[in-house]
Amino acid sequence: MSEPTSPSRPSVLVVDDNAAFLDNLEELLGDAGYAVRGASSCKAARERVREGFDVALVDLRLPDGDGTALAAELKAASPDSEVVLLTGFATLETAVAAVRAGACAYLMKPCAPQELLLTLEQAMRQVRLHAEKRELARRAQVTEKLAAVGTMTAGLSHEIRNPLNAAALQLSVLERRLRRLPDGQQAPLLEPLLLVRDEIRRLDHILEDFLQFARPREFRPASVDVNEMLRRVVDLLSGQAASRKVSLEVTPREAPVPSVAGEEERLRQVLINLCLNALEATPAGGTVTLSAGHEGGRVWLTVDDSGPGVPQEARDRIFEPFFTTKAQGSGLGLSIVHAIVTQHGGSLEVDTAPGGGARFILRMPLAG
Repeated sequence: MSEPTSPSRPSVLVVDDNAAFLDNLEELLGDAGYAVRGASSCKAARERVREGFDVALVDLRLPDGDGTALAAELKAASPDSEVVLLTGFATLETAVAAVRAGACAYLMKPCAPQELLLTLEQAMRQVRLHAEKRELARRAQVTEKLAAVGTMTAGLSHEIRNPLNAAALQLSVLERRLRRLPDGQQAPLLEPLLLVRDEIRRLDHILEDFLQFARPREFRPASVDVNEMLRRVVDLLSGQAASRKVSLEVTPREAPVPSVAGEEERLRQVLINLCLNALEATPAGGTVTLSAGHEGGRVWLTVDDSGPGVPQEARDRIFEPFFTTKAQGSGLGLSIVHAIVTQHGGSLEVDTAPGGGARFILRMPLAG
């Protein structure tokens, strides 16, 4: 089984009513590593744009509209993408209109293949620059949230943890006294007490998430046996999987996976968190699958589920502090997981599993 990859080929939308020209471009650009989709009209292009694109090659003259106006629509629909206008009848007016429409380039047809490929690469540089700016803005937002968590930590540790511990202690004393009562009198009194105890435990776990995220402990790497770690994770969670009527399994391998450099306890925490999320998302009768392998000097692990998957609009934010799609929770679980993986020199990303559910891909450096 080879290393899982995310769809990474840049996509090009070609809008032209010349079928032969479309075919030629699809072959040329496909061989150059682009994923190409064609549209022969403005209407077809508007439908295609919903699928997303990195660069659009748009003919100025289309059977149901003007390419310049379409270019402006495409830029408005996908501001981080780029548009290149094509024409066989170049004039100064059309060049000015192309710039006003937001096009990054303007080519004469027929254009030499190398000129077209060079223009596409320049457009892709702009697309990558947009993506980098967006990522920098996201990181700045995360940094601000981290600073807020750090400021709150000292107060939370003292002002919340101490009262919680005191309340838990008193509940424990009260529970022991209630259990001395006759059996018939215990049940109606214990039910609300146990409910309060569970809620205190939940608050304590949320507080622990805050503290762990705000004050990560010192990193002390060692050699971690990936195969043994996977076995232990499955053993620990097999009971929860059975109670949910979900199958939890590890994809068998012919050869063991090499060890990675890290802290076994924390990496196990990463996998347990990812697996618990997968179990929650998977309906009864579904499957959560762990896989592992190595390629190119690194080990990869995947956690796949057969649930509904992660919506595209949530993927860019799923590792942000306090972002959650759950009705309950601190929104720090995946942020902590991401922080642990980053501290280990690894990477974590979300994708779509082969069965349509969520796939989390963890990549880690091999142990030295």
